[in-house]
Amino acid sequence: QVQFLESGGGEVQAGGSLRLSCVVSGTIFSNFAMTWYRRAPGKQRELVASITTGGSTNYADSVKGRFTISRDNAKSTAYLEMNNLKPEDTAVYYCTDLPDPTENDYWGQGTQVTVSS
Repeated sequence: QVQFLESGGGEVQAGGSLRLSCVVSGTIFSNFAMTWYRRAPGKQRELVASITTGGSTNYADSVKGRFTISRDNAKSTAYLEMNNLKPEDTAVYYCTDLPDPTENDYWGQGTQVTVSS
């Protein structure tokens, strides 16, 4: 069965950078688009960025120009490069290969990103 292992989070000051990784197992990684979501305290999970099998990308307006999503099919890994981080980026970040996931679907443990002002 599919598993997502997110890592790379941490605590940084505003303006800093982090690179998140999502290692996927139990499926043929190259066959699926990948999406990063995040959940901030007290808020619903929201889409951050997605990348298709062909490498086309899509971003939430709040992160455009600051975040970059990429993938390495040979390593079954998706990445999220986050620059110029803001306190409002503080959240737990998750990845998934589901096109329209719900809270009842499987999610990994996520990785915590905390941005201090």
